Amino acid sequence: MQTNQETPSALERRIDMSVPMAEIDKEVESRLKRMARTVKMPGFRPGKVPMKIVAQTYGAQARSEAIGAAVEKVFGETVREQNLRVAGYPRIEPKEVAGSEALEFSAVFEVYPEVVPGDLSEQQIERPVLNVGDAEVDKTIDVLRKQRTTFQVAERAAAEGDRVVIDFAGRKDGELFDGGQANDFPFVIGAGSMLKDFEAAVTGLKAGESKTFDMTFPEDYHAKHLAGQTVQFEVTVKAVEAPVLPEVDADFAKALGVADGDVAKLREEVKGNLEREVKRRIQAKVKEQVMDALLAVTPIEVPKALVEAESRQLADNARRDLEMRGMKSQDIPVEPAWFAEQAVRRVKLGLIMAELVKGQELHAKPEQIRALVEEMAQSYEDPSELVRWYYAQPERLAQAEAVVIEDNVVGWVVDQAKATDKPVAFDELMGNAA
Repeated sequence: MQTNQETPSALERRIDMSVPMAEIDKEVESRLKRMARTVKMPGFRPGKVPMKIVAQTYGAQARSEAIGAAVEKVFGETVREQNLRVAGYPRIEPKEVAGSEALEFSAVFEVYPEVVPGDLSEQQIERPVLNVGDAEVDKTIDVLRKQRTTFQVAERAAAEGDRVVIDFAGRKDGELFDGGQANDFPFVIGAGSMLKDFEAAVTGLKAGESKTFDMTFPEDYHAKHLAGQTVQFEVTVKAVEAPVLPEVDADFAKALGVADGDVAKLREEVKGNLEREVKRRIQAKVKEQVMDALLAVTPIEVPKALVEAESRQLADNARRDLEMRGMKSQDIPVEPAWFAEQAVRRVKLGLIMAELVKGQELHAKPEQIRALVEEMAQSYEDPSELVRWYYAQPERLAQAEAVVIEDNVVGWVVDQAKATDKPVAFDELMGNAA
C-alpha cells in the first residue's frame, strides 16, 4: 500500500492510494472459495459446483466486493495513521495508470475543523427577570376565558369584539370578482380575519341594515388581481352577537380540569404552569444570546458535507411538519437549499458546543437528567407516568440528556460573559405586546 496526501483547501483533503493487484486477486479467490461452499446451481449438489463455474457466475461480484473492501481498508488505515477526523463520506476517484500492477485511486474528503472557543469575557448577555404574581395569573385566566367566549344576540349596533353574520358582494368595475361574495358569513370585529377597512364599514350597523362602500386593497394583498385595486362592497348585516365570557367559578374550573371546581386550586395550577412557561421563555432568550456570543468569538469554517446533511435533515423535518398539517408529499415544494444558512449556523454551534462539553467537562449528570424529566412531567396529570415513559427507552432519555448538556453550556457561557439582569414585562415576554 502506498499513500500520498494533498491539501486542496483548509478542510478538503485528497489522498492518493494504491493497493497491489496481487492482494485483490488473492481476496477474490478467497471470496469465491467461500461462495463455493454454499452456492446452489441446478444439476449440482450444494458445495459441489466446480470452481470454474462459480468464478464465471460470481467472479464480477467477488471482484467488485474485493475492490470495495480493499479501498475501505486502506482508506481507514490511512486516516487513522494520520489522525484525520473525516467529515461525511469520501469521494473515491479511480486512476488509470498504464502497466501498473496496483489499483490506484484518490479519496477526496473533508475533515473537521480545529475549534478553539474564543474569549467570552466582553460579551454582553441580558437575563430577563419576571416574577409571576397575581396580576400575571389574572391576565392568563382572562386569556383562558376569551378562548371560551360564547356569543348571544344583541339588539344594538355592531361594535368591536362582536360577532356579526353578513351577506356581502364585491364588485370591481361593476363586475363581481372571484372570492368577493358570500352569504351567512360570520366574523368577529377586531379579530383580524377581515381587512380593517372592511371591519370599520360594518361597525355601527344593526341587524337588517345594509351598506355600500368603496374599499382599496393593500398593495401587498395576497390575491394579486386585487392588490392595490379599489372595489365596491355591498353588505347586509343579518345578526349582531355580543361576546359573553364565562365567570371564574366552579364550572369554569371544572372545564379546565380541576375536578372539584376549586377556583383557588385552579389559580395555583395556572400559576405553576405559568412559572414553567416563563422559565422556558427566559431560558430561550438567554440561549439565543449565548449562541450568538459563541459564534461571534469563534469564527470557524465548516465542512460542506455536514452542512448538506443538516440541510437535508431540516428539509425532511419541514416536510414531515407540513404532512402532519394535512398537505400531501407531492404538493410540498421543500428544497434543502432553502435551509443552507440555518444549517451552517447549526453545524457551527454543534462543533463549538461539542468542544466546550469536552474541554470544560459539561457532560450531563444522571441527577440533572432526572431533575429535567421530573420538571417536564409536572404539567401532566400523572407525572410519574411520563417519567417512566422517558426511562423506558434510551432514545427518549437521550433527548433529555441533550437538553441538559445544552443548558450546561449556556450556564457556563453566562458565567464567563458580562451577564446582567433586566426586568421584562409579562406581555413582552409572552408575545402579547401590542
